[in-house]
Amino acid sequence: MNRIAEIARSFGVLGFSAFGGPTAHLGYFRTEFVERRRWLDDRQYSEIVALSQLLPGPGSSQVGMMLGYHRAGFSGMAIAWLMFTWPSLALMAAFALLFDATSASWTLGLLAAAVAVVLHAVTGMARSMASTPRSATIAVASGIAVLALPNAFTHLGVIILAGLIGAFSFNSLIDATPPPSPLRAIPAWAGIGSLVVFLGALLGAVIMGGFYPAFIQAGSTVFGGGHVVLPLLEKLVVAPGFINETDFLSGYSAAQAVPGPMFSFASYLGAIYGGIGGAVLASLAIFFPAALLSISGMYFWGRWRKAPRIQAAVTGINAGVVGLLGAALYDPVFTHGITSVSALAIAAVCWLGLAHWKIPPWAIAAGAALAGWVLL
Repeated sequence: MNRIAEIARSFGVLGFSAFGGPTAHLGYFRTEFVERRRWLDDRQYSEIVALSQLLPGPGSSQVGMMLGYHRAGFSGMAIAWLMFTWPSLALMAAFALLFDATSASWTLGLLAAAVAVVLHAVTGMARSMASTPRSATIAVASGIAVLALPNAFTHLGVIILAGLIGAFSFNSLIDATPPPSPLRAIPAWAGIGSLVVFLGALLGAVIMGGFYPAFIQAGSTVFGGGHVVLPLLEKLVVAPGFINETDFLSGYSAAQAVPGPMFSFASYLGAIYGGIGGAVLASLAIFFPAALLSISGMYFWGRWRKAPRIQAAVTGINAGVVGLLGAALYDPVFTHGITSVSALAIAAVCWLGLAHWKIPPWAIAAGAALAGWVLL
């Protein structure tokens, strides 16, 4: 199969079936691209996830962009983002203009399925990246820290601290020759140029102000992605009077019921403000910084990661990522997804399907939606 077509098909299916928020998306990605398609291994995938945690913006979308670039260059990156994101953008714009789909019981089944997906990802990654006493300790400590200090910067701090611990604890365990880079090389002109354009766009958005530049600011400055972007967007578009509070909160509720990235909330706000054209402009504005940061991040990471000390740090970071995902498995994935015994039963069957029956994620999602509609 042509690589572009393969990317379009894989991310297109995920765009319609990846419910549950950014942590669940990482689980879906791992199942699809590490286990099923074998584009990369767990260690390489963890490096991509860790890099996304160090960058502001929508983390799962940036992971998707990097996976697309790894597979087929800049064309693959664009197709991966488009196919994964357009369903949620379209649904959010439709909700703003046409209807309310937030009360559908099938979405509760999908949230239960997200528990199984993330559990499967966490256990699989822990076996390869938190299997020694030292790395397991870093993973557990990272998870506890994130749960105890729930704010946007804790994730970044945990990743940095895990890297520092790894740099001075695991250097004797690192092979002299580093593993293959998880991503194809980024040209210098693209890596440096993307950083320059990003800084210029952010500065211009701050100076200009207004509705659409607000989305460039939000996409450029939020660490943690997902729900973390909402307070900033409220400050940027509700406080100045572009969007009223009732519409804003209604859109936030709708964003919980659609697949794909939480940043698709921008499509809803843009549609409220300026119709279909507004939805397109707001969506492009909030994801544009993520693409630039992904390109520049991959470029600089590719240059730095070959140093032995960096490889030792990566070992610590990998363990920290396992802890972050483990914490997110509890909150928000489990706390939002398991609301009844029926939801727990759906999650358990979905886990069996993924871990032992090797059922593809799209079929798991479809079955969970049907079960939610019937049982919840």
